[in-house]
Amino acid sequence: MELSEKLYGILKTVEKPARYIGGEYGERDLKPDRLNYCICFPDVYEVAMSNLSIRIVSEVINSVDGAICDRCFAPWPDFGDKLKENGVPLYSLGLKMPLKDFDMIGFTLQYEMSYTGILYMLDLAGIPLKREERGEDFPIIQAGGPCAVNPEPLADFIDIFVVGDGEESMKDLAELKLRCRTKSEFLEKATAIQGVYVPSLIEVKYDDKGLIAGFSGKYPIKKSLCRDLDSGAFPKKMMCPNVESVFERAVVEVMRGCYRGCRFCQAGFIYRPVRPRKPDTLVGQATELIKATGFGEVGLNSLSTGDYPYLRELISKLKSELPSDVKLALPSLRLDSFDGEFVQESKKNSLTFAPEAGTQRLRDVINKDITEEEVERGLKMAFDEGYTGIKLYFMFGLPTETDEDVEGICDIVDRIRKIYSADKARARNLRISVSASTFIPKPFTPFQWERQISEEEVGRKVGILKSRLFGRNTFVSWNDHALSEIEAVLARGDRRLGKVILSAYKKGCRFDGWTEHFKADKWNEAFRECGVDKKFYTREWGEDEILPWDIIDVFIDKSFLKRERKKAYAGEVTGSCKTGCKGCGLQRVFRCDV
Repeated sequence: MELSEKLYGILKTVEKPARYIGGEYGERDLKPDRLNYCICFPDVYEVAMSNLSIRIVSEVINSVDGAICDRCFAPWPDFGDKLKENGVPLYSLGLKMPLKDFDMIGFTLQYEMSYTGILYMLDLAGIPLKREERGEDFPIIQAGGPCAVNPEPLADFIDIFVVGDGEESMKDLAELKLRCRTKSEFLEKATAIQGVYVPSLIEVKYDDKGLIAGFSGKYPIKKSLCRDLDSGAFPKKMMCPNVESVFERAVVEVMRGCYRGCRFCQAGFIYRPVRPRKPDTLVGQATELIKATGFGEVGLNSLSTGDYPYLRELISKLKSELPSDVKLALPSLRLDSFDGEFVQESKKNSLTFAPEAGTQRLRDVINKDITEEEVERGLKMAFDEGYTGIKLYFMFGLPTETDEDVEGICDIVDRIRKIYSADKARARNLRISVSASTFIPKPFTPFQWERQISEEEVGRKVGILKSRLFGRNTFVSWNDHALSEIEAVLARGDRRLGKVILSAYKKGCRFDGWTEHFKADKWNEAFRECGVDKKFYTREWGEDEILPWDIIDVFIDKSFLKRERKKAYAGEVTGSCKTGCKGCGLQRVFRCDV
């Protein structure tokens, strides 16, 4: 379908109009079918086009006979405002079809601060924001992704959630939709699909203290699990973005899940079990993508690529099969898994490590199973490989943290300088970047019950770093506490947050993950006017409380999380799943070979 003359006129007035025209090199030729599905990413084009999960979902939907999958991303405010002013509904990039004309719309929930982006896109599409206001004439609104493990804050807006892996559940969902005549029939029958949660069929009960007293309906919802990634859906082709995206490279997922079990890391628990792809599968995927796109780089992605059991074999095979000018890119590595053989010769600028905590004691608390000796070994090897820049990521406010642990961050920086300067032959141009974020307690982690520290506490900890680290080619940054606080509230929120999210959107909140667009004052107004206390969600929770996400089963026993929390306070390290099963509960449903 062609763009209208009115739309052409709007495009001439906005920044980066190529975001909104489609027609990318490698775009699939689409025609409307019996089931028209649109995958939506509630953030800007450049971020969306770098996301692998939406390409996997598109591959799944397009494999279903009678179904097609188009795409739509959140327009930057200049274009979104123009659409609204001119009465032009938000449309898909392939068919150029208004979103409200699709049968199903699926949102990926990668980040809590994108929630207002969902309302923004529905509003621009002319679709009622609340699910109870949408009848048969409007598309079914579905959501999935990592944040769907606590779907409750969005329960007022989403008709149906898919929790867990989408390779099989999304196929089953599309096939079911093709067989159903009405929305109510579809929603009722969809609950038989593993991973599917329909919030209208679950009622939440509260006690007189505002705590959850229980749920009515059929639960828990067991997450969808793709047991064999080698046979799972994966796109053989990908589109080349019209404008430069966040990652300009072909991407393969070497494995899903993580062996490590860091106690703060939600992804490390909700993506369990670890499922590595075979090297030959990955080589085939990478060569197909390079052939289809002409990209000069392949990203080897996972939560901990250095732990991929066949990494040396994979790199060797990729180097022999790919054109010689194609580079390999590995994400941030743990210091104890860094190996010079894994680094491309041309990548000599900056290396990223995430120690997370400044002292060995606190790293033991969070189960960051890495020693001081491994830190020094990894750094020395990086410098020997020619690196002159180090980026370090830490967190403020981890359970049991003291000022000594914050001082430990400064000590690590001093140690890095000493290791680097030990070799007099090295150029004197070492650059160190230290980034500290505020710890956010997330569902399905051993720290899901912890409190989040206050803005005053963060300010004091920042002061410690500033007093020692500024200058000498060392750069310190920290995140906005107000943003971290809202993220924590949304991460552990219940259905009562729906009215807050709606109010914040109506006050102008959108693109909340972007510093220049985040409006802390408007969010705070929304909380006050809705009578919702943020501190209720950032406090320390009792282990006997019913949690909003207790309706979801990700196959991790709550008793295991409690044991891990107890071990954290005792400073005991559990270690990696590679050293043996830790009894998290997954063995009940999946044989974990370690």
